[in-house]
Amino acid sequence: MNRLFRRILLFCLMATLVLLPASAETFAGVDGALADAQAVILFTTDVHCGVSDGVGYAGVAGVRAALEEAGKDVLLVDVGDAIQGAPLGSLSEGEYVTRIMNELGYDAAVPGNHEFDYGMERFLELAENASFPYVAANFMSLETGESVFPAYVMLEAGGYQFAILGICTPKTITSSTPVYFQNDAGEFIYGFCQDDSGEALYACVQAAADEARAQGADYVVAAAHLGIDISCSPWTSSELIENTTGIDAVLDGHAHQVIEGEWVKNKDGEDVLLTSTGTKLERLGALCVGGDGALSAVSIAAVDEGMIDADMVEFIAGIEGELAEVTETVVATSEVDLVIEDPETGERIVRTAETNLGDLCADAYRAVTGADVAMVNGGGVRASIAAGEITYGDIISVHPFGNEVCMVETTGAQILDALEMGCSALPGEFGGFQQVSGLTYEIDMNVDSSVELDENGMFVGVTGERRVKNVYVGDEPLDPEKTYTLASHNYMLKNGGDGFNMFVNDELILEDIMLDNEALTTYIVDTLGGVIGEEYADPYGQGRITAIAKE
Repeated sequence: MNRLFRRILLFCLMATLVLLPASAETFAGVDGALADAQAVILFTTDVHCGVSDGVGYAGVAGVRAALEEAGKDVLLVDVGDAIQGAPLGSLSEGEYVTRIMNELGYDAAVPGNHEFDYGMERFLELAENASFPYVAANFMSLETGESVFPAYVMLEAGGYQFAILGICTPKTITSSTPVYFQNDAGEFIYGFCQDDSGEALYACVQAAADEARAQGADYVVAAAHLGIDISCSPWTSSELIENTTGIDAVLDGHAHQVIEGEWVKNKDGEDVLLTSTGTKLERLGALCVGGDGALSAVSIAAVDEGMIDADMVEFIAGIEGELAEVTETVVATSEVDLVIEDPETGERIVRTAETNLGDLCADAYRAVTGADVAMVNGGGVRASIAAGEITYGDIISVHPFGNEVCMVETTGAQILDALEMGCSALPGEFGGFQQVSGLTYEIDMNVDSSVELDENGMFVGVTGERRVKNVYVGDEPLDPEKTYTLASHNYMLKNGGDGFNMFVNDELILEDIMLDNEALTTYIVDTLGGVIGEEYADPYGQGRITAIAKE
């Protein structure tokens, strides 16, 4: 998955709230705004298990140590989505990353929506084992009416009292797995102050900010896993600022975007600093307070090699060594070879035709979501699995990208467009060729593709006769006017990957509920009982996709 990395500006918020421009920097020692600081809040966001990416956790440790050696009081805060996003997280259900965060000495963290991906019970266990407090004003027990975690934590640094106020996106329920927030009767027992207007969230945060001020906070710093995308409205960080007062700065997460230093007016017309550092430790943020009380923000884009903490490098290497042992753990067996290549020629066919591994992957998506139909792009099915024992490493090799499983409500007409798009390059390969579950279809190779694309390769429409024919959902012909639930991943359903933009405006019923390789593991272990049997024996699949040969 490509990420957008943009240069961050170093900016300063003076006591009079005047912005002074500067730029992102490589940390080679304590200088500039950091040298003038009396207190520093280092912050990370959306690390997604990228412990050695970018600045790296060893770089974070090195920066903190250098600041403390220079006599600075330093706090370290995470703004959510730390423990999920790679095998390091999924194979330990968050334990490895939590251990690293404990070793780093975090002072506070906010749960992002992905902290719940291993289930509520597991996350609460991880939170209990963390050496730092989780804070979230709006993560509520609907049974008690109280927040599950403290709304904020008061931390002293440099002679100032900081209230680190946590906020978790109200999109969490649909961004994770809804049943994790329900009781056995299917009733929601957890919530995030979600409503259509955003007022419930604003009121919750306002009450927490007011209380923190009353408790003596000199600065209220919101660690807000909210994002700024329009899809997050009315719960974006900018909307939160516009509808509250008393917050000095917002450290934003969730959107995986770099915010270079935006000024947003609060409800009283006062400027509030909004900043974010992207994802996978591409930036380390530092919110500084000078001796005169002036705020400034530093964006650290890299850490000089000589400043990297050697002990943390060694600690992480030990964790990664444990991970290697885990990837060799056997989780299931297969009685058949599961392929992406033609067993007769050795040529890759998963991007041109049905295969048994394509069937298995699509079945996994449909099983974990309960969707009517599932689609998996052939380009996302990367490696075959030989008959015999299956390890975690084998499964990860099939789905190495860490795409997130999603489900939308869509029309039969849109499904037809997607199938037509997927077949547009035949007989040539196309990564967007769709392996399917819950439906069958024919491809008439006597019909040339009439799929129209724009200058960026995005789907525009079908201008002539369709190649895809006789599409059935179960035993019924697909109805173009009917609404169906469709499972796939964020790459296609949310991001228009491979040019499949026909779904990007559909209603997301389930959003980013688990990684693609986690879905495959869950299906094999829980649904198939850990054994892939003869139903997947035919390397060319179960007859879901039939090509009508060219005459």
